[in-house]
Amino acid sequence: MKKYIAEVFGTAVLVFIGCGSVTIAGYGGTMPMGVLPIALAFGLSVTAMAYCIGPVSGCHINPAVTAAVWSSGRMSTMDAIGYIIAQILGAFVGAGILAVVLKGKIAGYDVQASGLGQTMFDPKIYSVQSAFLIEFLATMIFTAVILGVTQSNGGGGTLAGLIIGLTLALIHIAFVPATGGSVNPARTLASNIYVGGQAASQIWLYVAAPLLGGLVSGFLFRFKILSSD
Repeated sequence: MKKYIAEVFGTAVLVFIGCGSVTIAGYGGTMPMGVLPIALAFGLSVTAMAYCIGPVSGCHINPAVTAAVWSSGRMSTMDAIGYIIAQILGAFVGAGILAVVLKGKIAGYDVQASGLGQTMFDPKIYSVQSAFLIEFLATMIFTAVILGVTQSNGGGGTLAGLIIGLTLALIHIAFVPATGGSVNPARTLASNIYVGGQAASQIWLYVAAPLLGGLVSGFLFRFKILSSD
């Protein structure tokens, strides 16, 4: 149970701080210059949680990461299911707290109109196929790095959390302008459902592509293609 509580807490922190950088700090409206602080907010949140709850749960805080760890053979199916449920719950907690904070603004705040740090792509700029490919490849790269730095033979050791966080920041720098750089189904599911409309209609892509990317990277390690073990 401690593992699941840790995943709820870590995912809530990630969503609250990451999406808060878009909304509370207002960097979402300052593109492209706002990409860097948003990327650092998400990346450093993961780094902080890696050292906070990593010793308890491994700090997945992302269903795609859990999918990768599961397909690599490093965790059981029942644990994977429990982790994903905890992560989704945590994402809704984080997004819900953020919504409460924003609605407390003296001038008022309309979540549906102003957003909640949701991830979306503009179909007038990128096709569904391109958006899917970006999220799939970005997640595969991200989860491959995680599996690589946490493997027993030649991993990143105590620097693993920092490497993982910086990798997530790098992915955000590259792909926020295109798809929002989600690579995390729970983070998108919560914020997009709260916002509704087109954001909700695109949820399927931000669930399917990252999960598939995580599964593929896990199998690359399971079959010793990328693993040094």
